Amino acid sequence: MMNYIKIARPDHWIKQLFIVPGMVFAVVLIHLPITPAMVPLFLLTFLSTSCIASANYVINEWLDAKFDKFHPVKKKRPVVANDMRFSIVMAEYIILAAVGLALSFCVSGYLLAMEAFLLFMGILYNVNPVRTKDIPYLDVLSESLNNGIRLMIGWFAFNNEYLPPISIVLGYWLGGAFLMATKRYAEYRMINDKELAGLYRKSFKYYSEQSLLISAFFYAMSSVFFCGIFMIKYKIELIFAIPLLCGLFCYYLSISYKEDSSVQKPEKLYREKGLMAYLGVFVFVTALLCFVQIPVLDQFLENMLLSVF
Repeated sequence: MMNYIKIARPDHWIKQLFIVPGMVFAVVLIHLPITPAMVPLFLLTFLSTSCIASANYVINEWLDAKFDKFHPVKKKRPVVANDMRFSIVMAEYIILAAVGLALSFCVSGYLLAMEAFLLFMGILYNVNPVRTKDIPYLDVLSESLNNGIRLMIGWFAFNNEYLPPISIVLGYWLGGAFLMATKRYAEYRMINDKELAGLYRKSFKYYSEQSLLISAFFYAMSSVFFCGIFMIKYKIELIFAIPLLCGLFCYYLSISYKEDSSVQKPEKLYREKGLMAYLGVFVFVTALLCFVQIPVLDQFLENMLLSVF
């Protein structure tokens, strides 16, 4: 049974911490009081999202088995290397999905809708006839959309009255697209064989190292643009964190050049001590700016023209 547990990837549950910024934004923007009741809400939301993500991983592993055998590392995955039963895999998928949706319903109807959206994106990404993971560029944009969904999951975990600002949802989504394009780039370089890469992932037939880098650059710029709109509109002091955000994108891209880069396995990024230190500084500065007031910056929000003379 260990193989059936492995394909649910419980070691990837750490990725569900991407819901935390949504919770933080809800607290800061709506001025929600921090209470002990938030702890069980966080736990239910985290477990719900983890179960839904695991359900998506299960069908991903099963449906990708015939492609993963061409990957130098993924060919060792349980579904590829072992004889696993389809009936058990499907039962596992249904149980994980049902538990995830049931836990989210315990929090709110809005959260249930977001978790169902996350589950639906897993089907859209993995299952024919659509299977967006086989379509160049759409593979990155559809998978990284899960980042935006996770942001909204965190937002609705604590709040059911207001919608999150669309600017930060788009910024979060496109930031995820940068991460995903960089992962594709690291994978493509590691395989180092266009024909073999195309057998492993159909979208690689249409990519090149250059096109993947250019797309990652576009996603990074777009993410900073929307994050900048959010910062100026809701907390202008946060613009001082923009240079750090740009540096974070650059640091992450530099890691993709390493041999067997951790970028290919985001759940292992905690091993990149430099990146973790930089991320810690970025989070600290951003959190500090949320509670700092710089009145002189309000002048830049005035709807007025400056006289030349």
